[in-house]
Amino acid sequence: MIDFKPFKSTYLILFLLLNFQLISCAQKTQNQSSEFQIQNSEKEDVSIKTGAERTDAYVKILKGKKVAVVGNQTSIIEKRGKKIEKGDFTHIVDSLISLGINVKKVFAPEHGFRGEADAAELVKDGKDTKTGLPIISLYGKNKKPTAAQLENIDVVIFDIQDVGVRFYTYISTLHYVLEACAALNIPVLIFDRPNPNAHYVDGPVLEMEHSSFVGKHPVPVVYGMTVGEYGQMINGEKWLKNGIKCDLTVIPLKNYTHTSDVHLAVRPSPNLPNDKSINLYPSLGFFEGTTINAGRGTEFQFQRYGASFFPKSDFNYTPKPNFGSKYPKENGKLCYGVDLQNEKKLDKIDLQWLLDAYQKTPKTEKFFGSTFTIHAGNTKLQQQIEQGLSQEKIRESWQKDLEAFKKVRAKYLIYE
Repeated sequence: MIDFKPFKSTYLILFLLLNFQLISCAQKTQNQSSEFQIQNSEKEDVSIKTGAERTDAYVKILKGKKVAVVGNQTSIIEKRGKKIEKGDFTHIVDSLISLGINVKKVFAPEHGFRGEADAAELVKDGKDTKTGLPIISLYGKNKKPTAAQLENIDVVIFDIQDVGVRFYTYISTLHYVLEACAALNIPVLIFDRPNPNAHYVDGPVLEMEHSSFVGKHPVPVVYGMTVGEYGQMINGEKWLKNGIKCDLTVIPLKNYTHTSDVHLAVRPSPNLPNDKSINLYPSLGFFEGTTINAGRGTEFQFQRYGASFFPKSDFNYTPKPNFGSKYPKENGKLCYGVDLQNEKKLDKIDLQWLLDAYQKTPKTEKFFGSTFTIHAGNTKLQQQIEQGLSQEKIRESWQKDLEAFKKVRAKYLIYE
């Protein structure tokens, strides 16, 4: 009789080996699938896309229309899918023309279409040398487009990089563009762009009796909104003349939140040369309304402050006319002051430097200028500084108005 026990053992071993191989293959396939998913996830483009770059979202709206563009040197889009670098981008006007859009004219804000004019310097009308399009200044004879300038225009595009600070005048230009277009029933498209100072809301809220082109609305110095969100707020809160509303469409950003890390490829204006200056601008912008130099006339605008009448110190510099400023404060004088290049990124307005400068200014020297009130948005801040109040006490006085503004702001947010 044949003994089958050895065969049974052999079959059992073969069966176990076969199952082990099958399980190993399944696990390997599953791991490969997981690795493939991870690789796909890593390749997914999560970079911020501006409204201007999202051509599919607006080309159909613009086809067959006569278009005007409100733009400047920041109105750029990525070129052939590459990341924006110096010389590697396309201006929105050129892009629209290449897409067959009938662009009729360009409106230019403060600093001009190419961003080369000084702050507060009048900008003249002209012609774009590349396209031959007429350029109409909104920082010269008029800050609001006239009916004649908008004649035969079917839609207006607003595409300007802002930095989220109330006394930065591009949002005042936006106000007047919306107002002019609302009166003539012309739709406006805002190509939204990221706000590098959107990660916080802070500062005194403007009192309307101090409304000006340096601040038109009851908002804090830092309002934490993109231009698109802000435009919706202007419209929704009926801040336009006689409460009229504009036919407004926002082409939103993609892959953006208010806490996104934002780096701007070009200067938003001549005296904001880099990320550090943009971050410090809300705090140092108050110096614009004083006799103190805040780095204009150097290559470190809004990254230092000083004056010739400050006490002598180790840090000093001499402002001279340059690309950013033809007539800087303290021109040609040796200024003693404070270097802020190594300061950490701010998430609130810091008044320590304004208070420090006031203390260093001799009583024989004038500190506050004629525009300090419109930069502050009230008369209270100057009084608080003159009374010697601490930064903590001054900031405490903002809180009630800030909380009220945040409730208004929340109604118009597009991004987290």
